[in-house]
Amino acid sequence: MNNTVLVKKGLKKRYLKEKLFKSAGIVSIGIAFMFLLVLLTDVITKAIPAFTQTQVTLTVELNAEALDLNQNSSVDDIMQADFRQPIRDALKKRFDGVTKRNDKKQLYSLVSIGSEYQLRDLVLEDTSLIGTTLTYDFIADDDVDAVIKGAIDRELPESDRRVKNLKLSWIEEMETSGEIDTAFNWLFFSAGDSREPELAGIKGAILGSLYTLMVTLALSFPVAVAAAIYLEEFAPKNRFIDFIEININNLAAVPSIVFGLLGLAVFINFFSMPRSAPLVGGIVLSLMTLPTIIIASRSAIKAVPPSLREAALGLGASKMQTVFHHVLPAALPGILTGTIIGMAQALGETAPLLMIGMVAFIVDIPQSIGDPSTVLPIQVFLWADAPERGFLEKTSAAILVLLVFLITMNAVAIKLRKKFEKKW
Repeated sequence: MNNTVLVKKGLKKRYLKEKLFKSAGIVSIGIAFMFLLVLLTDVITKAIPAFTQTQVTLTVELNAEALDLNQNSSVDDIMQADFRQPIRDALKKRFDGVTKRNDKKQLYSLVSIGSEYQLRDLVLEDTSLIGTTLTYDFIADDDVDAVIKGAIDRELPESDRRVKNLKLSWIEEMETSGEIDTAFNWLFFSAGDSREPELAGIKGAILGSLYTLMVTLALSFPVAVAAAIYLEEFAPKNRFIDFIEININNLAAVPSIVFGLLGLAVFINFFSMPRSAPLVGGIVLSLMTLPTIIIASRSAIKAVPPSLREAALGLGASKMQTVFHHVLPAALPGILTGTIIGMAQALGETAPLLMIGMVAFIVDIPQSIGDPSTVLPIQVFLWADAPERGFLEKTSAAILVLLVFLITMNAVAIKLRKKFEKKW
């Protein structure tokens, strides 16, 4: 057998191996895509019900004497008035045959406990409603919501069903008459967290994430870019600089919970900074993100062609002018890519934020970076652990919002990168 035959035989084997490798790669990508599709389909399917809310239409009489109010009542008087009783009276009037105590308890649970606050807010907006009768859509209880959305099987025996026959008959009667319907759940985007699933919203977590990322970006981006420029363009080559570079690379691989412990020990215990605040969360996440942005920025600066520097220096520009007028703008797309990778990592982090108390149950919407708050990943964690069935769909909806948040950030980064991108 001569060499030509041997080479041809070897070529066939190499081509076969190449085809097998390509096929394995395509199959792997297909399997990964299939799992991603299954995951997204599952999340979206479970999240869709959270974007609608069941409402119960009731005709409520705002008796001025019973509420001890008049059209000139102050805000404090209105805040202290009992708006629960008019709603209960409306339910008793709608189903006037209910007399037993347990039956009344079931009847009152047709609407959420937050319905009295809906009524109070209506009166606060327009005091002329006092003394009148109005028809309004109140938020339904989470069990009623589950029945309407099909999460509770009406065909199950009463003993196996969370909603008893009597309450189910009221729900079906009101559903038939059009007094129960569903509408877009604006409360999910405009309210903070709550123990009641029908009242729980995500606004507090969205603003908490936004404030935390703003602090992270404001601290990590300028420091990381300045460090990268110095190390790549100005730093002398000696052992001390090598030691710093090695430590930066090592810090990028440190588990995130270590940064949480650092934040707890230094910022909260030593400097007495507020717990559960986006300010502390942002500082901790900026420490975690710094090595990622520094490494990406150094790679982007290193990728700028030396001819650009030489041309600028040859025309009389100083080293500082060469870096800030020519090298840095040319490296900006790569720096932005590294920054968005770091920010995306920060957005999904939970472990370091758990250590500084951002896992607390916080109802109020944060107004600044110093207010107690939580973030989207931790809100998902809290709702996933809640026993009420209504939080299952809220969890999936929060995951969907988190994904949209992340995709939006990536889209902005890609847009900026395309704008500043240059081809050499």
